[in-house]
Amino acid sequence: MPAGKGLGARGAADAAPLFRPQAPILATKPHEAGSRTVAAAAHRAPAARCGTIERVTASEQLTGETTSPPDETPAVDAPRRLPLPAALAAALVAGFALLLAFPPYGMWWAAPIGVALLAVACHRRRARGGALAGLVTGAALFIPLLSWTSIVIGHWPWPIVLALVEACYLALMGAAAAAASRLVDRYRWMWPLLTGALWVAQEALRGRAPWGGFPWGRVAFSQQDGPFAGLAALGGAPLITFAVAACGGLLATAAWRRWRARRPGTLPRAAALTAAAVLVALAGLAVPATAPHGRQVRIAVVQGNVPRLGLEFNAQRRAVLDNHVDATLALAKQVDAGTRARPDLVVWPENSSDIDPFRNPDAYQRIDQAATAIGAPILVGAVLEGPGDHARNAGIVWTPKSGPQQPIYVKQHPVPFAEYIPLRSLARKVTKKVDLVRSDFVAGHRTGALRLGPATVGDVICFEVAYDGLVRDTVTHGADLLTVQTNNADFDTAESRQQLAMVQERAVEHGRPALMASTVGVSAFVDADGSVHDATRFNTRSVIETTTRLGEGTTLATRLGAIPEMVLVAAALAGLVAAAGLRWSGRTRTRR
Repeated sequence: MPAGKGLGARGAADAAPLFRPQAPILATKPHEAGSRTVAAAAHRAPAARCGTIERVTASEQLTGETTSPPDETPAVDAPRRLPLPAALAAALVAGFALLLAFPPYGMWWAAPIGVALLAVACHRRRARGGALAGLVTGAALFIPLLSWTSIVIGHWPWPIVLALVEACYLALMGAAAAAASRLVDRYRWMWPLLTGALWVAQEALRGRAPWGGFPWGRVAFSQQDGPFAGLAALGGAPLITFAVAACGGLLATAAWRRWRARRPGTLPRAAALTAAAVLVALAGLAVPATAPHGRQVRIAVVQGNVPRLGLEFNAQRRAVLDNHVDATLALAKQVDAGTRARPDLVVWPENSSDIDPFRNPDAYQRIDQAATAIGAPILVGAVLEGPGDHARNAGIVWTPKSGPQQPIYVKQHPVPFAEYIPLRSLARKVTKKVDLVRSDFVAGHRTGALRLGPATVGDVICFEVAYDGLVRDTVTHGADLLTVQTNNADFDTAESRQQLAMVQERAVEHGRPALMASTVGVSAFVDADGSVHDATRFNTRSVIETTTRLGEGTTLATRLGAIPEMVLVAAALAGLVAAAGLRWSGRTRTRR
């Protein structure tokens, strides 16, 4: 192999051969019995490529890796790669670092560190070694991050299965990062960019497959209290993820060298790369916040609470409806007494009426009573029966004089294994809890833009806030206020805080005030700059109000839509193709 190959701008002058041609020597001494000599290597590789015989340890047999990766000659000041135990330890710490970035911890700065550790763990490994590192990181992140799902589906095995399925996407990304090592070594400046693009590609795939995907735990949703958040207005969640991961890639590039070598320029280069990472982190602060200039409106959110947390609340559907009606009637009395201002619109949460008001006259009368008393339209979260033996999760505009209005928003993305059960007969063999979902929910087919008094609300229900296109569609259809109706009675505070972080990102992304209305908390208002106020406590009854201006105009992120994500995914694929080309050309030259 030519000296300096794979070093980019370092050139041949910085290179030194790692191997000197030797005659093949087979291990025959007793103390060498613990290492297997790969005699076949003498037939596969010419002496110019690797004259010594590779020895394979037990850990290397596990991942299919040998002592030195093929087709590359690293620089003298760069490590060949981390030993496998050290790489897996780095991957484990990477997962925990990423976890700390999310609510309820909120250490946003830990995310780039986690990305950097995983990048270093995967670099110069074979694909299966990179996949193993990615799987370890994914498990360390998703098992605790999604622990709240155990409240719904039990402690075993579904929460672990869900977390490991999500971790498989990071394993795929780890394999891709490892496969791109040769490209990164030749063009070291590409490491941060390719790292960012691979993270975006992984999240794009995870948010779409299978069954429509599950984009919970996107890096972008961990950054709402940090400087990266402002980037949402330019390119949405994909741009935030790219910036965080690119920042981590810069840190990995700065750290990837043999520090004991004390080569001239090592510290200045590392310092420059670290400074570049800081500049990337602060870039979001340069994006001006969007100030809404629309009509001023007063909004009330009713958090009625439930009799008991957990799935058992479904058995007390009438009590949940009565709680929200009674809280609204109490607000109306205060308005009539002059102690509180009358709201222009009221928002109830998802499942505030699990009784279909179109089929139950008593439920209809109770909701109508609340709307008449408060003298303002109410956005009611209701479960509607049909078609057939199915159900629909809906948002209904209910006015004081005319009752329920058309159109009705029906949730477009029901949650698999929660609102409907794919492969029900197979899932039942694992847990009987699947039968708690008696009727599968069907998906709606229209956007959530609804006229609610003086506002056009962009309504999404529960987990739909995690899907870029569903939220953007409401804004492009005229929404000037984002509403997220959710029922967190099945979960806990951590899940609710993680969901609120998504609402913050959406408010900045589309330059709109937003709110989250929950049955049990956390309910809150979010300004267009992402700041949260009037957040409620968990498992309490509460009514919160605010006066805000509706959003006007569109941000660059709203206008571009999915274009930034598509460009970054294409960049990731192009990088992998280029890396494959380099590897193939190297093998072709070796055969010659």
